[in-house]
Order: sequence, then structure tokens, then C-alpha cells
Amino acid sequence: MRSKVVAALAAAALIASAQQWQAALPSYHYEFPRDYFNHPEYQTEWWYYTGNLHAGDGHRYGFELTFFRRAIHLPAQVAAEDATWRPDELYLAHLALSDIDGGTFYHTERLNRAGPGLAGISLEQRRYWNGNWQVRWTSLDSGDQQLQAVCDRFKLMLSLKPQKPAVIHGKNGISLKGPARGEASHYISFTRLGAEGQLDRNGKSIAMTGLAWMDHEFFTEPTGSTVAGWDWFAIQLDNNEELMLYRLRNREDAETPYSSGTYVDAQGKARFLDAGQFSLTPGETWRSPNSRARYPVVWSISVPSLGLQLSERTMLRNQELFSQDSISPSYWEGAVSYQGQMRGHKVNGVGYLEMTGYGKAVRLDGSAGIN
Repeated sequence: MRSKVVAALAAAALIASAQQWQAALPSYHYEFPRDYFNHPEYQTEWWYYTGNLHAGDGHRYGFELTFFRRAIHLPAQVAAEDATWRPDELYLAHLALSDIDGGTFYHTERLNRAGPGLAGISLEQRRYWNGNWQVRWTSLDSGDQQLQAVCDRFKLMLSLKPQKPAVIHGKNGISLKGPARGEASHYISFTRLGAEGQLDRNGKSIAMTGLAWMDHEFFTEPTGSTVAGWDWFAIQLDNNEELMLYRLRNREDAETPYSSGTYVDAQGKARFLDAGQFSLTPGETWRSPNSRARYPVVWSISVPSLGLQLSERTMLRNQELFSQDSISPSYWEGAVSYQGQMRGHKVNGVGYLEMTGYGKAVRLDGSAGIN
């Protein structure tokens, strides 16, 4: 009940101008490890962890653990209250497990104020957390991290080790999302994290290995943004190369010219891809029995400059994060696989696909909009 009260307060306060926060602008000077952690001068920030794992017998799983920080402008009477419980920053987190071979999907979420340490992001503590969900950096130099997520259905513990340096997406320090000043984000990824750990589920402890991906974005969305949804692809190929591609859609469901991507070669060198350098073509759809949204779960991907043609598939079509009482809009995010050709050679891969705005339009900050 308390979470709903806080969410309602936040929704009412969001009508205030966002001009008090800093916009994502060109020529931002990145500094690490600082930029892996929180940026309170920006209104919205998130950390996404996704990955494809397998047990010793080959059984496949996918996971998602995401942390969101949302700053709000408080009415004067609220801002004057005790700082410990003052909701000037809200922390939302999502957790999902895809049992790919078992054909089941589970997800949950939580919302907290920082309070007396309930949730937060801290360079000093080297961690992101929301209750007993957390990622702790064990080494700021190497980027090694420990992920922990505990809920009523399972417990997931993973050691994450970067196999390549972090990548900065976009051009001139920003990933553009539209034509307005500040309609962009500062966007960082670890595109290939070796993952090893344990899943406790149904009374069993299962040793897991695989690949994970981490995204971190921070920005302040300007008023009047026309983005209504997006399709985002994390692609980890078996030739040790990766791609991040996203397709932005406006309120007429047309692709915008601000879609873009990043190609990462086997040595970790990144190259920017603008909207004209790749195509993402939706195919067969799946209709959610919950939200009634229809999501394209089959895609064709082409990047001519790389000689790349891929088809995307998923064995588990229902990977929609939906709840009737959810404080965030429904969206589809799940483990997928890729098959195709690259430079004349067969290539396969795994990754994650996120699709938003197929039910209600969403804002870049993740809040629901109006169709």
C-alpha cells in the first residue's frame, strides 16, 4: 500500500518542469568508475542486466535484473519533511527468470524510497541495490561484479566478469533519441560479461554458466518527446562480436530517423551505426493474453556494411512483464537466439530483445503515455 501512495505522489509531482535537471548534451566527459554509478543531476537513470545461462545438462535460462532511479520535483510541503523518508528519488527494480526449455516465465518488481538504506546507488559502497536485489562491484579496475536476486520463487547468484571494455554508444558522447535539445542519453554498455553462478529453484541448486550484458543510461527527457515505443536488440555472436541495435517508433508507429546502434568487434573496438546502416524487419507476432498487446517475436536483421543477415527467434513467446497492479507499463523483454550469415560464414548468437509501446505508448523515462 505504501508503494502505491509513493507512486501516486510521484505521478502528481511529475507535472513540474524538468529544467532543474541536467540534459544529456554532446561532448560529455566520461569518467570511470564514476559513470558506472549514480548521476543525481539527471532525472532518470537505469542499469539493465540481462543474460542467457545454461545448466550442466544444457537446460537454458534467461534472466533480467534492472534498477531504475527516478528523481522528482516535490511540492514545497513535502520537500520540507524529514529527508530520510522524503521521496525525492524513487527506486524501481524489475526481476525476471525465463526457463527457456521448461517453457515458463516469472517476473516481479519492487518500488522503494532510499529511506534508511532500503535502496540506492553508491560509488562509495560499489553497488546498486533495492532490498535484497543488488549488484556489487568486487573490483572497479577489472569490472568484476557480483549479482544477487532473491524472491519467493528463486534465488540467483552470479559472478560477472567483463570480457571486453565498456562501450560508449552514440556520437559525441550522446545517444540521440530525437531532434530536441537534450532528447538523448549518455549510454554505456558491457556487451560481453562472462557469467557463472547458481540458481536455487524448486528445492534444487543448479550451477549456471553463460553470457550477460549490462546497459547503463542517464538522461533528462525534454517535454514534447514524440517517442512512443522502441525495439532494442542485444546481440552476442559466437564469433566474439556484438551489436546493440534499437528502432524508435513515434505515435503513428512509424520508425524515426533517430534509431541507431553500435557494432563491437572481437577486440572490443566499437563503431557507431546510424539508422540508414541497418534494418530491423518485424515478422510473426504473439498476442499477450494479459495486456492484449501484439508483439513481433520474429525479426529479420540486416547490416550490409558487416555482411550480416540474421533471423531472431525465441522459444519462449510469453516473456511479457505484466501486472494488473504494476506501477510501470507492460513491456516484452526476453531471451532470444540469432542465426544467419556474416561475411559469408555461418554465425549464431544469443541475446535479449526488449519491445515497448505495443500496448500503451511509453516515455523514454519508462512511464506510460497515451496511445
